[in-house]
Amino acid sequence: MTEPYRPRHAARSTFVEARGLRHHVRCWGDPAAPPLVMVHGWMDVSASFQFVVDCLARERLVFAPDWRGFGLTAGPVNADCYWFPDYLGDLDAVLDALLPEAAVDLVGHSMGGNVATIYAGVRPGRVRRLVNLEGFGMRAADATQAPDRLRDWLDELRTPARMRDYDSPAAVAARLVQTNPRLPMDKALWLAGHWSARTDAGRYALLGDAAHKLVNPYLYRVDEIVATWRRIEAPVLLVAASDRGKWHSFVETDEYRERLRAIPKLERARVEQAGHMLHHDQPDRVASLIEEFFDA
Repeated sequence: MTEPYRPRHAARSTFVEARGLRHHVRCWGDPAAPPLVMVHGWMDVSASFQFVVDCLARERLVFAPDWRGFGLTAGPVNADCYWFPDYLGDLDAVLDALLPEAAVDLVGHSMGGNVATIYAGVRPGRVRRLVNLEGFGMRAADATQAPDRLRDWLDELRTPARMRDYDSPAAVAARLVQTNPRLPMDKALWLAGHWSARTDAGRYALLGDAAHKLVNPYLYRVDEIVATWRRIEAPVLLVAASDRGKWHSFVETDEYRERLRAIPKLERARVEQAGHMLHHDQPDRVASLIEEFFDA
């Protein structure tokens, strides 16, 4: 029988009251060490960074918050959906609570990478350096899509979303491996203990508000994103996985390359033998890239 992964560095939890919610923040390292903030992606939790933290060669004080409605952070009561600007507000408030006024080193994965990159343009003085892991953004949306998007949102509001539950942590781990076949079973079993919790009925439910699954009523406006990226002052490292799949095929298009020209100080890197969850697939390589970039 496979035993769960054993972390090399123990995490501790703290909670921050911000914007009317109790935000859970996972912490690793010596409080006297240089700080590093890591923000996770959609349908993920802060514990997801454990494997990268274990591979860091130098001591860091790492903070990893759970986004609202994920992990151990509360979500708004009876939320119909999650509005992207709220993530910016939460990040701003949590940083003010943890590292007031300091320019921080920031890492974001997927949705977290998108939030962090926008934040670096909105609050350029608060970000010293930024590593964006697979947080590419989305294809441009046209205004003519708005009526159908709003209709779809209204339709979904009629039937409350539900999160699937499982009969055991092992079943949760199997689900993780099914999604990412590169994930070793020992790490999947460890993640399952942080990605889900036992319900009163004895089942194991994922730690995420089902409202996250609803279609978002607003469109992705590339012109607004590009205008924000132009104001970024921090050096940015955009890290891509070798296996992108259909969701990221547009990253190598001329349209996307032109979009990236808006970021004034941009570097790019690629992680081989990794998919979208590259911090699970190649944590040692991701840790090396983070340290090399922040120490440059």
